[in-house]
Amino acid sequence: MNKKLLTTFLLLFNNDIISLRKAIIILLLFFGIVGYSQESQAPKEATTTSQNAEFPGGDEAFAKEFLQMIHSYIDLGKYAVNGKFVFVFDVNTSGKVENLDVLPKVKNSDMFIDDMKFAIKKVKKKWKPAMKDGQPVISKKIIKINFTSDHFDHGD
Repeated sequence: MNKKLLTTFLLLFNNDIISLRKAIIILLLFFGIVGYSQESQAPKEATTTSQNAEFPGGDEAFAKEFLQMIHSYIDLGKYAVNGKFVFVFDVNTSGKVENLDVLPKVKNSDMFIDDMKFAIKKVKKKWKPAMKDGQPVISKKIIKINFTSDHFDHGD
């Protein structure tokens, strides 16, 4: 198509040198505008920056302090806890823990989760909330803790 347009311009202005110069300038301006408009319409990539929620000293420091609070405030003898447990919770925009869930479920699970909520609130240090584009956001954390005890669920 560009060759046809150029040929048409040359045929129209082949007798007049000044007109030929005008035609070339018009062509250059046309292609320059078309090239510029295509360049400026390119989609811009959205860049986002994010950072995960952090506990002072890391996840291991949180697990250690949480386990200390559990042993200080909770009677684990009421529950059949032995082995690895997964604690899933949200860290809100102010660094507080919310919406705690514990897996796997154990005997008296509701009471166990309530006791774990109590113990997790006793952890004195706050989390540094997750950030997205410089703003704090709610984030989900998963912490695994291995319990060892002499208490087993016998299916009473």
